[in-house]
Amino acid sequence: MAFFITFEGIEGCGKSTQAGLLAKRLTGRRMSVLTTREPGGCPIADAIRQILLDPANTTLVPRAELLLYAAARAQHVTEVIEPALRKGLIVICDRFTDATLAYQGFGRGLDIDLIHTLNQVATGGIQPDLTLLLDMPQEEGLKRAIQRNTAASLAHEERFERETLEFHGKVRNGYRQMAGRSDRFRVIDAQGNIDTVAGRINQAVDEFICSRNAAP
Repeated sequence: MAFFITFEGIEGCGKSTQAGLLAKRLTGRRMSVLTTREPGGCPIADAIRQILLDPANTTLVPRAELLLYAAARAQHVTEVIEPALRKGLIVICDRFTDATLAYQGFGRGLDIDLIHTLNQVATGGIQPDLTLLLDMPQEEGLKRAIQRNTAASLAHEERFERETLEFHGKVRNGYRQMAGRSDRFRVIDAQGNIDTVAGRINQAVDEFICSRNAAP
């Protein structure tokens, strides 16, 4: 059974780690899984990712940033996500359309309706079946993200980590508002060790899969 799971959350919440752990767990249950990420996921989108996340690009204006995300997503969906879903795979994606609403909408203050329209164009109407929002205070998340970038030599991808704490607070608030309006969201407490958070995610995913299997 094909379905589409996305991980969302502020910087440093542990999305990438937990997405990988979930994929490993589902694969161990003999499910066919594809993991991917945004921005990126295919060569053209990866090239756009370099522009979007490079802290040297301080003059990148919010409207251009928004359009670059849409362009990367259109390529990624067409080249990676849509074919995988057609093949019956479970697709796990680290960030998707909700990230654009949170960062460029709530964070940057761009028009939400415009972002919805661009997301619709870029995805061709594809939406996640389940979105796992890893939630934690922005102060803790940002601290984790900076430590991660230092340890992994990711200074070339920390343009958003250099934003103000106020900006990250707006992003977190945006995510929480979206989660309160949609049944596809599951809000996961991202505080605690990796195994504890993974346990919370596994429970949410197992409940989702059971509900899908029980559907007529």
